[in-house]
Amino acid sequence: MSEQDPRSTLKSIARRDFIMRAVSGTAIVGLGGGLYALSDSLTRDARAQTRPDGRPRLPPGQRVIEALKPMGGEPGEASAGAFRLRVHGEVEHPFELGLAELQELVAITMYADVHCVTGWSVLGAKWKGVRISDLAKKAGVKEGARHVIIEAAHGYTANVRIADALLPNAMVAWELEDRPLRRAHGAPARALVPDLYFWKSAKWITGLKFVRRDEPGYWETRGYHNHADPWNEERYG
Repeated sequence: MSEQDPRSTLKSIARRDFIMRAVSGTAIVGLGGGLYALSDSLTRDARAQTRPDGRPRLPPGQRVIEALKPMGGEPGEASAGAFRLRVHGEVEHPFELGLAELQELVAITMYADVHCVTGWSVLGAKWKGVRISDLAKKAGVKEGARHVIIEAAHGYTANVRIADALLPNAMVAWELEDRPLRRAHGAPARALVPDLYFWKSAKWITGLKFVRRDEPGYWETRGYHNHADPWNEERYG
């Protein structure tokens, strides 16, 4: 008796999983060349939940998918050995760190929801990294700084108000779901500012520049909102 074609097995498993998800209220949708589980039941549950700050857990116009979508972009250097993070601008003590040096700082692990401007959200993703507020403290940010410019590969930038960047859930992350970031998700490290639309959480991060005057970034200069609060649906400027 010949062995079953592994591709046939995978197709059978995929079909069975699709049926099970459909019965449970979860649809499988194609997004950007990949398959992502779009869950009506998780969306309903999230809409019924409230955050500690009193806002609904799921911002308006969002639906829940079950895995983080990469969302493209021109990848940076994925080598851990080549990684450098520069913290500079309106600071008393500018510095640079390699990945190993960054990971030697006080790391935190947290669960955070993320919300993409295109309408999907992922709830409770597990991240590990260093708080931007701890990097700011190490650098000695000057009193006049009002914004953080998140710098990334190929000159990409995203501007974030300093009040948002210094929240306890904003970090430079190098792990997702207990595994090193995949290149498509910004390896070896990315920014994470979960209370803003996800384009502000720049992948392939290279620097944090603290500034007095705002410097709108790549998407902001192309018509996207300068602040990007999902609960106010600040999608476009």
